[in-house]
Amino acid sequence: MSTATSAPRAPQATRPRGSRAHVLAIGLLLALGLLALSVGLSLAVGSKAVPLGEVWAALTSPDDSYNAAVVASRIPRTQLAVLVGAALAVAGAVIQSLTRNPLGDPGLLGVNAGASTSVVLLGAFAGTGTSVWSAIPGAVLAAVVVYVVGSGPAGSTPVRLVLAGAAVSAVLVAVVQAVSLTRPDAFDSYRFWAVGSLAGRTPEHVQTVLWFVLAGLVVCLLMSRALNAVELGDAAATSLGLRPGPTKALAAAGATVLCAAAVAAAGPIGFVGLAVPHIVRSITGADHRWLLPYCAVLGPVLVLLADVLGRVVARPGELMVGAVTAFVGAPFLIAAVRRGRVTG
Repeated sequence: MSTATSAPRAPQATRPRGSRAHVLAIGLLLALGLLALSVGLSLAVGSKAVPLGEVWAALTSPDDSYNAAVVASRIPRTQLAVLVGAALAVAGAVIQSLTRNPLGDPGLLGVNAGASTSVVLLGAFAGTGTSVWSAIPGAVLAAVVVYVVGSGPAGSTPVRLVLAGAAVSAVLVAVVQAVSLTRPDAFDSYRFWAVGSLAGRTPEHVQTVLWFVLAGLVVCLLMSRALNAVELGDAAATSLGLRPGPTKALAAAGATVLCAAAVAAAGPIGFVGLAVPHIVRSITGADHRWLLPYCAVLGPVLVLLADVLGRVVARPGELMVGAVTAFVGAPFLIAAVRRGRVTG
């Protein structure tokens, strides 16, 4: 009986067609325009403001002028903001779907705690500091441990994953605190990375995480149809010809790669993976074929605008982007919740 009643709902909830698909396509184009504007602001705003017209000239016809040099120095930071924003937002949407937890975000799989532990341990005992490569091993290993611990004989369940993530994160946080107290030199470098920042990033940082982010995005976007089925439950997914276990594992792997790359590159920037999927669902609904592309576009918008705001409010210094994202994203999430259009 339940199968008969759920079948007619799935196309309505997860397959916008006709005029609605047309509206969503136009909305995605508008979101791309907003992303382009945000990129321009990121290149123009800072301790030295550069007019948008000169930003365009510096990008299309670079010369030896001071403004062109300023714009060039901001390109890696802007590129990394786009990659990190897309990675965190898409990973958050996938994690919320897999765990069926509306509060799901990259920290739920222990990625943030794993990356932090890796940074502290390698910084304290190997002298690697807070490089991208020092954070990736811990982030990936923590997510794997959470998935293994949270998987029973019948596979993983949302509750088991959440409990496993909380337990693993608690242990890793204790390790970070213990090492930080005994090795103040490691804590000094770690505490700046832990807030989440894009300042001082170089083209090498971008090149290191670029292929990780692209690979993770491709995997998650290709899984969009399967995620629609998985969200209906394992029984419904099986009836549609999917194998829930391998499907969830592959989607979780894509989300883990995205989380690890983003956290390793910029630190554990909070709120993006939680807020952006909720905000996007109020626009697209639950269909991952629209949800994930929107997240990939609007996630960078949030990170870029937060980064720009951090440079403006504390000029000539700046606030780290991780400290600003909550202030930028919270009003939008609160508005979506009050409208009653946020779904979990």
